[in-house]
Amino acid sequence: MTMSSFAGRQLRVQAMAWAMALTATLALAPHTPVLAQQVRALPDFTDLVDQVGPSVVNIRTVERAAARPGPGGTDEEMLEFFRRFGIPLPNIPRQGPRPQQPDGESQPRGVGSGFILSADGLIMTNHHVVDGADEVLVTLTDKREFKAKLIGSDKRTDVAVVKIEATGLPAVRLGDVNRLRVGEWVMAIGSPFGLENSVTAGIVSAKQRDTGDYLPFIQTDVAINPGNSGGPLINMRGEVVGINSQIYSRSGGFMGISFAIPIDEATRVSEQLRATGRVSRGKIGVQIEQVTKDVAESIGLGKPQGALVRSVEPGSPAEKAGIEAGDIITRFEGRVIERFGELPRQVGNTKPGTKSAITVFRRGATKELSILVAEIEAETPVAKAPAKEERPRGSAAGQALGLVVNEVPDAQKKEMRIKGGVKVDAATEGAAQAGLREGDVIVAIANTEIAGVKDFEAVIAKVDRSKPVNVLFRRGDWAQYALIRAQR
Repeated sequence: MTMSSFAGRQLRVQAMAWAMALTATLALAPHTPVLAQQVRALPDFTDLVDQVGPSVVNIRTVERAAARPGPGGTDEEMLEFFRRFGIPLPNIPRQGPRPQQPDGESQPRGVGSGFILSADGLIMTNHHVVDGADEVLVTLTDKREFKAKLIGSDKRTDVAVVKIEATGLPAVRLGDVNRLRVGEWVMAIGSPFGLENSVTAGIVSAKQRDTGDYLPFIQTDVAINPGNSGGPLINMRGEVVGINSQIYSRSGGFMGISFAIPIDEATRVSEQLRATGRVSRGKIGVQIEQVTKDVAESIGLGKPQGALVRSVEPGSPAEKAGIEAGDIITRFEGRVIERFGELPRQVGNTKPGTKSAITVFRRGATKELSILVAEIEAETPVAKAPAKEERPRGSAAGQALGLVVNEVPDAQKKEMRIKGGVKVDAATEGAAQAGLREGDVIVAIANTEIAGVKDFEAVIAKVDRSKPVNVLFRRGDWAQYALIRAQR
């Protein structure tokens, strides 16, 4: 082999190697950004702590005790924690009784957290932190201590506002909860077990958690313990997006699930507290529950959405507007009700005296109604149960569904505020399996209103018994749907 042919062969081999290397590089190139994202560094919270830390305060509460034997050696903050979350008190050894405390002597009651809303001393915290306290003491990060004045407190949302006499304080920046995303890093600063300015971090686990009537909570895995209550939940931009309020626990300690009040909801409440010292909420006078997938499909609603009206309070705005038990409220003021828990929040946020539009789904058709929102009362009167009357002769109609029914006495119709229906004398087989029982009053079958036994027999004769039959019935003041499957 000549030198020239050998050199040519080497060049060809080298060229092939370069081509293979270039091909491999091009093949990997599209994945390079993904790999870079996968090795992204964990967040650094140090700047956030420097920025927001001075705006977080420690809150201690004091009460004047009546003359009674003092408590033993059990940690008072831990006991407050157990009481707050409804956990049975553990068998904690006590150090023996303390001397009887004089009547009116001040003693520590609890420890919590808060954050500064304005430079002139407005501070937001939880209702349960300051509830029942005779004195509220606020300590800043520079160790200055102030006696705070309670501006207002709201038990339903667990929001409170207090004020200290100071100026030039470092106020927090409030964030936009709508921009908050599941999986986003967040941080909490508070005083767990009295350990001031403790920092914990985690991610947003979920949003819109319906754990309360008036609040769609933010769920996180940030470590929250007794004393963190009232402290801020902070995003990576240094903005407060929530107030740490509750945890889920079976042991009494943190188990990886905590809940924060969204700051937009808390701000709305705080504005009313600052203006009037109380929160005014709207009500329409209905008891509701969720709409199941089976019921939605059976009655022609399509997908499970809205709020099923189980009962209507006598004389309430709902009754005056024409809302009936069994209706499904699908819109309020033009906003779709996706989950039934959204309705109380939307109505509660409406100013009492407002005339609002409401959409209901009734017997296969949509109705537009107008309702005058009233103000919610502290307690709702309990309706009297209908009196028992002598049972008329029964009809055997509907035995294929497991039903024996009778006419509803006029006195009972008046008591229940219904125009018609049939009373269940016996419920067996399919009806019993669907949850009906003696004494229930059926007001509609297969989206058809029932005036009496004659209507009941006519409708039953026409229904397709190969499919579940939807039945709207009343039990006292409550209305609900059942799906009865005929026995073959």
